[in-house]
Amino acid sequence: AGTQFRGQFESRMRSIINEVKELGNIILVIDEIHNIISAGDAEGGMNAANILKPALSRGEIQIIGATTIDEYRKHIEKDSALERRFQPIMVDEPSVNDTIEILHGIKKYYEQYHYVTFNDEAIRQAAILSERYITDRFLPDKAIDVIDEAASRANLDNEALVKLQLLKNELDEILAEKETAASADSIDDYKRAAELKENECKVREEIRKFEEISNKTEVTVFDIAAVIEMWTKVPVNKITQIESTALLDLENRLKKKIIGQKQAIDSVSKAVRRSRSGIKVKKRPASFIFVGPTGVGKTYLAKILAKELFISEESMIRLDMSEYMEKHSVSKLIGSPPGYIGYDETGQLTEKVRRNPYSLLLFDEIEKAHPDVFNILLQILEDGRLTDSKGRVVQFENTIIIMTSNAGTSYKNNGFGYIHEKNDASERVKEALKDIFRPEFLNRVDDIVVFTSLDDIEIFEIGKLMVDEYSIDLKEKNILLKVSDEALKFIIGEKYDDKYGARPLRRSIQTNIEDVLSEMYIKEQLKDGMMVMISLEDNQLKYECI
Repeated sequence: AGTQFRGQFESRMRSIINEVKELGNIILVIDEIHNIISAGDAEGGMNAANILKPALSRGEIQIIGATTIDEYRKHIEKDSALERRFQPIMVDEPSVNDTIEILHGIKKYYEQYHYVTFNDEAIRQAAILSERYITDRFLPDKAIDVIDEAASRANLDNEALVKLQLLKNELDEILAEKETAASADSIDDYKRAAELKENECKVREEIRKFEEISNKTEVTVFDIAAVIEMWTKVPVNKITQIESTALLDLENRLKKKIIGQKQAIDSVSKAVRRSRSGIKVKKRPASFIFVGPTGVGKTYLAKILAKELFISEESMIRLDMSEYMEKHSVSKLIGSPPGYIGYDETGQLTEKVRRNPYSLLLFDEIEKAHPDVFNILLQILEDGRLTDSKGRVVQFENTIIIMTSNAGTSYKNNGFGYIHEKNDASERVKEALKDIFRPEFLNRVDDIVVFTSLDDIEIFEIGKLMVDEYSIDLKEKNILLKVSDEALKFIIGEKYDDKYGARPLRRSIQTNIEDVLSEMYIKEQLKDGMMVMISLEDNQLKYECI
């Protein structure tokens, strides 16, 4: 730094080497050593590597350099003369148990800095949870950052620590004023210095008391988990399992929002519990194929599941497989190989999962994808990981993979489709899938979930849910909505078609309720604080504002 002209860099490097040689007992430790290897390089000039080589070969200086494998290969390994001056030592990532020991060894520095104490369980969970949930960094670095941030978080509401800092600032002012007063010659200044000395003793005593109070703040497992949640966007209660009953009650919560698909909900809930418990044989993601006719809730279940498990529907990564029908489309998932256009761009799948490793992946209409896409999915389903075009390994073990398909639903008259005998429908659809997907692909999927056609009762319940959702929006304007059962059945019967499932139902509710009430609100027939009742009279919908 600070070398503007040719020769300045060489001069500074040689002065450092000469100083180290004179002292004789110095070991230079250079972090990110690859950054200085080509520093000062210019035509006819000397770079850092050429300056260091003679001194290293004569054993006049000792250097410890730190770099990554990629940078070592790029900058040092290709210079064989420089490489043989160093002894490469591979520093592997420590295990979780080793990391726990490391954290116990350094925790006192963080306790003194943050005025906190770490209990043993918090240290243990910092290593375990960071290893499990933070996939793009390594131990012990990520665990150390977790305890550092957790300690800072624990002190956010520590009023004693704020008071302590104010007292320290006051002490600094007293010491500065005392030094000025003591250096003077007048009697008044000596008296002032004595007063300041007395004040200094009082402030120091208060600092001692507040330090004792501050050090009572304990970093708990909850603080550790809260930091993990902030980094990974995974709800804290899902990590610590404080509310494990939430997972046990997952079926009931899903059934309140998903109507008529009990078998699908049960299968998904069991797989989610298996994945979240951490008790499983392989690090592979939970995977499903949702098969069923249009409008029965396949995509909707995926959205609700993403919201229940990952806070919001935005945690769902959706890929429409109709966009991946060509052979070259595989590169869109993992990125283009070197030498091809788009190499600098990241893969649509790998980059999204790398940035958000806790997400739900929805592959819509999976049967439309090119066979090479299935080869990519085979590796994800088996090993829970995928290497992108830049050689980075992306972990999928914490994702949930859902593939939707309409396969086997177009042949109702030929015995393949959706009859209401659910067991027969399930077996026939699974047989149809075998004609489309390879056996090794189907064998890697946790479960094939068959969505059955909706009956009249289920359609009515779905209609009630849609009306309730709209009622919640109206409550923001302090408007109450009540729809009679007869009116709702009339609205459903007007548009419902078994071939299209529940989708036309939403359009019918939009036409008969949302559009009408919007017009009434604009005309001021419906105002804030009113209640609107929709009933059926003489086979016509009646709207009353009260």
